[in-house]
Amino acid sequence: FAAEGSYKIVIDSNRQRSHLNCFDQRSRLQTGEYTMKKFLLSTAALLAFGTASAVAADLPARTYTKAPAPVYAPIYNWTGFYLGGHIGAGFGGDDGFTSNIVGLTGTSRDAAFLGGGQIGADYQFSSNWVLGIEGQISALTSNDRTFTDGVDTIRDRSDWLASVTGRLGYTWGPGMLYVKGGVAFRDDNGLGVTAGFAPAATNQESTGWTIGGGLEYMFAPAWSAKVEYQYYDFGTTDVVTPVGALSYKDDIHTVKVGVNYHFNWGGPVVAKY
Repeated sequence: FAAEGSYKIVIDSNRQRSHLNCFDQRSRLQTGEYTMKKFLLSTAALLAFGTASAVAADLPARTYTKAPAPVYAPIYNWTGFYLGGHIGAGFGGDDGFTSNIVGLTGTSRDAAFLGGGQIGADYQFSSNWVLGIEGQISALTSNDRTFTDGVDTIRDRSDWLASVTGRLGYTWGPGMLYVKGGVAFRDDNGLGVTAGFAPAATNQESTGWTIGGGLEYMFAPAWSAKVEYQYYDFGTTDVVTPVGALSYKDDIHTVKVGVNYHFNWGGPVVAKY
């Protein structure tokens, strides 16, 4: 009986040892399978990383573009003082005259070169409207009007013209169309007679009125150029001589081109957008 019991214990021990060996073999198989999977996954990851690196190496280098500089649009403001010069020409106006001097004939006023300067101030009171005042003076050359009876002569000559005017302008950015009007002046010592008409009494106005208009364009931040027409009217001149009287209208048409320098009180400025 004891031998039989011992035999059973040996058998049971062998069975347990056999089961443990099977479990150990199964664990080793599973461990080997896990290790193989881990190896395969690692290999695949390395291949993918290497491929991505190669592709990235073949791509061109990334370039960076600098943002464009801001654009500034000029906004012109005509408010401020200005000083400038001009040149041009003066032409006679009305050629008519009345006289009771026998055989008296007359010529139109000669065309004359003129040149001078101007000073003024403008105020831009809205986006498109400018109000200003301007003083101007011009020297004239050979601006004569002559009357003669074939022997003696009456000569009218003006050596300079001046004006003080207001002006109203319509502006669009750098350009401005304007009209002007005001008081006109001239020298009053340009009327002379020869011996046969002396002594002569004259009534000649040195003050009159003027009107005109023009176009001015601001071609640089502080500079503008202009072209202008201006008409001067000094009324009627009367001359009384020992042999008769003469009466004629005294007016002058002028055309001028000029340049002004602006002292930039208020503009032009620039706006960023």
